[in-house]
Amino acid sequence: MNKDKYGRKISYLRISVTDRCNLRCIYCMPQEGIKLFPHQEILTYEEIIKITKASKQIGIDTVRITGGEPLIRKNLSFLISQIRNIEGIRDLAITTNGILLDKLLPELFSAGLKRVNISLDSLKRDRFFNITRQDSLQEVLKGIDRSLEIGLTPIKINMVVIKGINDDEIIDFVKLTEERPLIVRFIEYMPWGSINNWGEEKIIKAKEIKSIIEKEFGKILPVDINSRGPADNYQIDGFKGFIGFINPLSEHFCGKCNRIRLTADGKLKLCLFSQQEIDIKAKLRAGTSLEELTEFISNSIHLKPEKIDLDSHIKNHPREMSQIGG
Repeated sequence: MNKDKYGRKISYLRISVTDRCNLRCIYCMPQEGIKLFPHQEILTYEEIIKITKASKQIGIDTVRITGGEPLIRKNLSFLISQIRNIEGIRDLAITTNGILLDKLLPELFSAGLKRVNISLDSLKRDRFFNITRQDSLQEVLKGIDRSLEIGLTPIKINMVVIKGINDDEIIDFVKLTEERPLIVRFIEYMPWGSINNWGEEKIIKAKEIKSIIEKEFGKILPVDINSRGPADNYQIDGFKGFIGFINPLSEHFCGKCNRIRLTADGKLKLCLFSQQEIDIKAKLRAGTSLEELTEFISNSIHLKPEKIDLDSHIKNHPREMSQIGG
């Protein structure tokens, strides 16, 4: 397994398949959307498959497909089936806003999809609309139900908690885990791009969220659920599901970061909070062999920074999250 120069084993590749999205979340995009990549700049499925094969050669065995919204890209089931068939890929999942999940899940499941993360920031119809600028909450809830019916496991619900926006729904989200085997994860609100009006006063840190939950339900118990991500996971006694906390700001997890990202336009990002991007698409389209591509990725990993530089990240206004894939 390949390690970076700080000794971290890199085993996780997040692949953005599109910068397009069918929502306009207030912390991610302006209502009119953003300038999109020209279609010819987007990696083809064949190029993504080649990068995944090369990544597997250096020890990457976990792949997550993201967007934008990945389910709006046509024939995604083909990509899933091809990645699933790469020997050595042990885990394949997608992150989605869930709007199209009810419709597309049967074919995705048949192609080999076993896990899904669903982004959902409110359980209230009006507030969901205010956050996403789309009246699509019922479609997302149907997608969650279909995921349970078809047998995906685990099913993770990701809630970005923003003070004064949706923090009064924390308990309602916890209750989703009472009778159903869901994993609800609370994510600290991160500064991003040029339009999300981030400010420290809008952050609710994980410790505060945990305190709110324990005030309602009593002591929550840490559990090991073999999560491959950075969440600290807990369970309430008697509940079927779990809750998790992702704390990129209050508790940096740089020391155990095991991932790299591939953007839809063919750049390797070694750290979500870094401006550094490595052009792998140019290598691909120059006819680089699989062996040369493997060496290129291996060498690139050694450029992964030791830790995030939050001040630089905020100052430089990075690309919007939809252009990176989270």
